This record gives sequence, structure tokens and C-alpha cells, in this order.
Amino acid sequence: MRALLRRVFPGRFAIAGIMLAAFLAVSLVTRLALLVQNGDWSLASPVTLLPAIAVGAVYDLAAGVWWIVPFAMLAWLWPDGPRSRAPLALAAIALAAGALLAWTFVAASEFVFWNEFATRFNFIAVDYLVYTHEVIGNIRQSYDLRPVLAAIGVTAALLVAAAARPLAAAARPSGMRFGARTLVFLAFASAPAVAFLALDERLKEFTPQAQAVQLAGNGHWEFFHAFRTNEIDYEQFYRTETLARAYTIMRREFEHSGHPDFTQSGAMPIERVVHGKGPERKLNVVLVSVESLGAEFIGALGNRQGLTPNLDRMAGEGLFFTRVYATGTRTVRGLEALALSLPPTPGYSVIKRPNNEHLRTIGEVFNDKGYESLYLYGGYGYFDNMNYFFGNNGYTVVDRTAIASGEIHGENIWGVADEDLYTLALREVDKRHAAGKPFFAHVMTTSNHRPFTYPEGRVDVASGTGREGAVKYTDWAIGDFIARARTRPWFDDTVFVFVADHTSSARGKSDLPVEGFHIPLLVYSPRNVPARRVDNLASQIDVAPTLLALLNFTYRSRFFGQDILTEGALHQRALLGNYQTVGYLEDGMLVELRPKGAWLVVDEKTGERVPVTERARQLVDEAVGYYQSSSQAFRSGALKAGARGAGAV
Repeated sequence: MRALLRRVFPGRFAIAGIMLAAFLAVSLVTRLALLVQNGDWSLASPVTLLPAIAVGAVYDLAAGVWWIVPFAMLAWLWPDGPRSRAPLALAAIALAAGALLAWTFVAASEFVFWNEFATRFNFIAVDYLVYTHEVIGNIRQSYDLRPVLAAIGVTAALLVAAAARPLAAAARPSGMRFGARTLVFLAFASAPAVAFLALDERLKEFTPQAQAVQLAGNGHWEFFHAFRTNEIDYEQFYRTETLARAYTIMRREFEHSGHPDFTQSGAMPIERVVHGKGPERKLNVVLVSVESLGAEFIGALGNRQGLTPNLDRMAGEGLFFTRVYATGTRTVRGLEALALSLPPTPGYSVIKRPNNEHLRTIGEVFNDKGYESLYLYGGYGYFDNMNYFFGNNGYTVVDRTAIASGEIHGENIWGVADEDLYTLALREVDKRHAAGKPFFAHVMTTSNHRPFTYPEGRVDVASGTGREGAVKYTDWAIGDFIARARTRPWFDDTVFVFVADHTSSARGKSDLPVEGFHIPLLVYSPRNVPARRVDNLASQIDVAPTLLALLNFTYRSRFFGQDILTEGALHQRALLGNYQTVGYLEDGMLVELRPKGAWLVVDEKTGERVPVTERARQLVDEAVGYYQSSSQAFRSGALKAGARGAGAV
């Protein structure tokens, strides 16, 4: 073994070998520590853990060859004379100290990221580099960083101490001429390119267990892979049909409710005129998308902790949907689904993509009917490109910059307390009502998010102590908002919609654990919408068509969603996605579409693969129809409000 190592790392290039061994060791310890943190001990079974370690070692090696290039360069360029040993040893140890500190910091960061998303780094981590103020602020407000940073420093120091003697020994003169050293260095310099070209995501897919797949990854490799692939072309990487067949499948999806009035639009073959079932109801609408409010916290959906008394009461007084699923795991995915009624195509949300202006949003539909559409956010709207997207798609945008400091009862890095956001919303819609203008207000909250802080004295759980307290405060603020709204002259003519943007966690054994996407949806307007509990399976993309149907609006639609109460009763399905895997849920089966054209069908409840029957193949075709046609519609500009046929009716 030693002879082999000397061949691979001859002479002073042993410095690079020592650091590669250190990187592999740190990566292995990180993997095992994440296993412990995850808490699913079924992953510790040898049949799962050993392949995860073996596959993980390949990714560790692929990442490690990038890190050791500076050490190989040091061995290449440093003179090989007897007086060079001490300076080379000091230089190698100093460089090693920087690398080991960086590796320890990355490992600690992975624990934080895993705690939030149950994955290795992905393009969310890349995205966070853009919003360092919010992200670093959130970490500082959520964790006591002093012991964390001290632990990182101590760990790095111990690793440096362990590596110092071997590095000093490797710095001795070896007698290698510069030409020979150059050839060896070129081999080291080419290794990253080989790793880049030879390795892809498919090696990790040795098991359907999503957490085992994540453990097999390497945070460094995953980060740079995500940096390269955060924009994903559906037609290049996913299963496809001909575009004509994809649109044929989609037309069939909307024919189950009768004979839809397709417009024969060349830009968008599924464009149709949706006809109201009666006289249009010019009611105001306040749509509240609530941060991270998963179904597991709602008493009316089975929770027994008493966290949501106001929502539970309102669920009994309003139109309450019990089987609605979020399209993704981030706020921008929820906003995309609610505004555009669009499936969660792979990669970035449309909210953050280029060329996302002048799209046919629900706000534009309301504007066509004489409303003013508002987007109100409790944080700074530059985050996640919200101000730009909504401002360029038919909405008047109002964020926390419109709130004077003296009006704020509580705030954290993400935004003001929900009660202060609702005060802003009331003030803005009061203005529109006073001007005789009907309004559609989309309100996006922030309080139910780590660090879970809120004004003291509102609920019986201390601020900053955890998610349960934040949920209680979220519910309190909703109850307070409705109580204050009741005093307004416009209350009886207003429909309130409460829906989560996503859940608090989508952890599970599969890539898309269905229950990790389950969210509440409540339509509340005691004088206008009768109380009813609806158990139809539905998606977040169905919220806009359902709301417009309740108002009996006739409009030209390019939405991919459907009215849950009519079409949705006849064809129950949901769409959900997680970064690179997108899913289609129907008949208790979940179709997962993955990169490289891969797909599988799993049981909704267990996440286990099911036999590929004729019905399962039909669902795969439907999934492809939704995702391929929606991806093409955005890329081609067919979703633009100005595209042919997209105007008002």
C-alpha cells in the first residue's frame, strides 16, 4: 500500500496525499454525523449505510481532488534543496490550516442546512449567496454562534495539530527534478477535470430512500453541481413526448368537466375561456399566503396541540379544503403557483427567472375586471426578486419600507411581525375602498419562520423558543386581523383566502414525501361563501381557478390549475416538486420525474415503488404533459399577457 501511495504521491507530493486523506476523513465523519442528526436509524442498516459510504467516498474523492491542487502546486514550485524543508513545511502547514478551517466550517454549515431542508447543499444554498444579509442574519438570530464558532476553531486547530508532523516529514527533499515534478503536477491538475466529466447525480441513486441518497453526497461537490445546474431545461433533461402530444394530453386534462371553450390559440393550445356559472360577484379579495404553515399544525386537520384555535373556528365557518398540496418547499414556489397557476417546473421558480415580466397572473385577471391588485410583504421585497416579479406582472407592490419604525411591534431578519403586516394591509385596502376601487390583495407573511420571534404577550409560548410558538402567534395574528377587518365597511363584501406557501419540512424516505407537502386552504366570507368541508385532492395551482370560479368570473385562462369544486371533483390530482424531482399525484400513486429522463411510480403513503401497470403509464404521460407543456409555455413566451389571444373576455 505504501509503495502504491508513493507512486501516486511521489516525493513532496505526499503533502497533497496527506491533505486528500484528511479531506476524506472529514467527509466521512460529516456523513456519519449527519446520519445521527437525521435520526432515522433504518439508514444505519448495513445494506443501506455501507453502499452510502462507498458511493459517498467516490463523491468525496471527486471533491477532494479539487482541494489538493494548491498543495500539489506547492510541491511542484517549491525548490527541492536542503534549505527549503523548513520553509516548505511552514507553508504547507499554513495552507493546511486554512483548508481545514474551511472544511470544518462547511461541515458545520451542512448541519444547519440539513436541519432546515433535510438535504445536502443544493441550489438553495447557491441562492443564499445572493441574500447573505437575510441568511446570515437568520443564522445569527436563530443560533448562539459563539460556541459554534469556538467549536469550529478548536476542531480545526486539532486537525492542524494532527496533520503538522506528517506534513513536515513530507517536506523533506526528494531529489525530483523540476521536469519530473511538472509531469506529476499536470496529472494532479487534470484530476478535477476528469472528476467533473466522469461523475454525475445518477451514481447516488442506488436506493429509493431519499435520505440515504443525500447521505451519499458530498457537500462541496453538491454545491458546485447546484451552481452549474440551477437552471434546468426540462426538454433537455427530463422525459418528454412530442410537444403536440404533450398539448393533446393537456387538452384531455381539461375535457373531463365537459366541453371547454378552447380558443385555438397558436401561442398556447390549452388557452380557454372559462365561463362563470352566474352573474359576476364583484367582491374584494384578500389572499394571505402564510409562511410554512403545514397541515400537521392545524387542529381542523388532526393536530391535538391546540395551536390554531382561530383557524380551526374559521374552518368550521368557511369553505375548508382538507387535501391540498403545496407545489414546492420554498416561498417562491408557493407564490408562483398562486399567482400563475403553474406547475413547479425544475430549477428556479419563475419568480426568479429572466424574462418573467408581463405574464398572465391572477392579478392581471382581477385588473381586467376593474380591480387594483396589490402585493404586500412583511420583509424587504428585493428578497427572492418579489418586488420585480409582482411589480412587472400587474401588482402594486408594498413592502416593509412602507411601515414607519414606530409602527413596528416586532421584527426579525425576515420581516415585521404578522400583526404589523396586517396593519399595513388594512391601511392599504382602506385607501382603495375609500377611492371606490375594488381590490385584490395578496399578503405574504414571515413570522412563522426561524428564528420564530414575535411580540411578547400575544401567546402563552415565549418568543424565539420554537415552531409551535410561532404557529400559535401566526394563528393569533390571523384572528386579530379578522377581528379588525370586521370593523371595516368593506368586510361583508370581501372574501378572505388563507393558504400556506409551503410546509415546515418535507423530510421523508422518498424524494417527494407526500405528507410533507400537505397544507391548509380556507376561503372565509361568512356572508358570501357557505361553510363546507371539501375533501377533493387538489394542488396549490388550483387556488386561483377556484377563487375565480367562486366569483363567477368569465375570463380567458392559460392556467394549468382547475376549479377544485367542479373540475377538481371529477379529476383529482396534485402536482409537487423538490428542486430537481417533480411529481404528479393521482389514484394513490405518485409519478416522480427526474433528470436524465428517469422516472418512477411510487405508492403515495409508503413511498415504495409500485408495479408499472397500464394506469401507471397513463399517469406518467399525464405528468409529462403538465411539466413539458408548462415549461415550454414559459420559455416560448406563451404565458405573456400580451401573447395572441391572452386578453380580457
